[in-house]
Amino acid sequence: MKLFVCQECRQIVFFENTFCGQCSRRLGFCSESVNMLALDPGGDDPAAPASGPAAGDWLPVAGREGGPPRFFCANAGHNVCNWLLPEGSSRTGSPENSPPENSPTDTFCIACRHNHVIPDLAKEGNQERWAKLEQAKHRLFYSLLRLKLPLKTRAEDPQGGLVFNFPDDPPDGDPSQKVMTGHDEGVITIALREADDVEREKMRVEMGEHYRTLLGHFRHEVGHYYWNVLVRDAGNAEACRAVFGDDTQDYGAALQTHYENGPPAGWQDSYVSAYATTHAWEDFAETWAHYLHIVDTLETAVSYGIAVDPSVVRDDSLTLHFEFDPYEAGSFDQIIQAWLPLTLAVNSLNRSMGQPDLYPFIITPAIANKLHFIHRLVHHLPLS
Repeated sequence: MKLFVCQECRQIVFFENTFCGQCSRRLGFCSESVNMLALDPGGDDPAAPASGPAAGDWLPVAGREGGPPRFFCANAGHNVCNWLLPEGSSRTGSPENSPPENSPTDTFCIACRHNHVIPDLAKEGNQERWAKLEQAKHRLFYSLLRLKLPLKTRAEDPQGGLVFNFPDDPPDGDPSQKVMTGHDEGVITIALREADDVEREKMRVEMGEHYRTLLGHFRHEVGHYYWNVLVRDAGNAEACRAVFGDDTQDYGAALQTHYENGPPAGWQDSYVSAYATTHAWEDFAETWAHYLHIVDTLETAVSYGIAVDPSVVRDDSLTLHFEFDPYEAGSFDQIIQAWLPLTLAVNSLNRSMGQPDLYPFIITPAIANKLHFIHRLVHHLPLS
């Protein structure tokens, strides 16, 4: 992710910030420009102080000479969202000067309007869990916006639009009734317990996973959604099968086989994770998630001006200055050439702090070929 600055005082601000730490300006994320805006309260709403809730209209500091007011997503009132409604929206979420029959009725930003089931906020701790889920989901949407990927709501596509559910487990504690994280024709379910750090780490250890995060869940599950949109519905199934295998195999049987027998011997040569060996759909989703891991982490490195130049290496094979936009890279070769030295550096930094590797995976030529396919798919390049 790129770095943001407050337009008022030029202080660095971060994606989840709601106020500038230096000048105390209200901050809001603009999905059209994919940028953070510093805001002043609108002149026609004296009840909206700069330090108060997100009610009322707000004027971008950079547009003080004129420009339409902006409004926050309704979920800002729950302290789980700092995004603005699309430019031109009114206080009710409807664009000004639009015919009533064509006006959207929601008051949610383009990320929150995909929510369907949210946690029961009357239950202690659920507000904090929901905030963690939304933080990860909004980071996902940042990447989807940067890649200019299609995003249809359920209203726009009743059969396959993108929907998020964040349900809690039943109160009776019956293990057979636990909510399962997964995807079903555009409906992405993330079990609320995944937002509990202790519970998620317990599941990671029990399942023998190197990596398990909320953001990883979102990136993986949305990979299934985009398999529907960019592969199945776009006529790219055969090209995808040539890389990821036969997706027509029985998924339930494949899942049972995986949990009974584990991954096949030597799976590390061709799959980015053990779970990717389960079925072609899971291989695609795991590879998709890793593609998003890579491009977003590289953009962060670029934003900080990071350079890797190990003094003990005689040649320049691991020397790299990160000076390109990974989200707009024309070739995945440029991305993967930057990824290796960066992961060596950050993994070494983590070990110096007694932490596990930041990126505990190995990109083999076979896995790189799958990542090449994802890159070509999202950038509408020839798939073969």
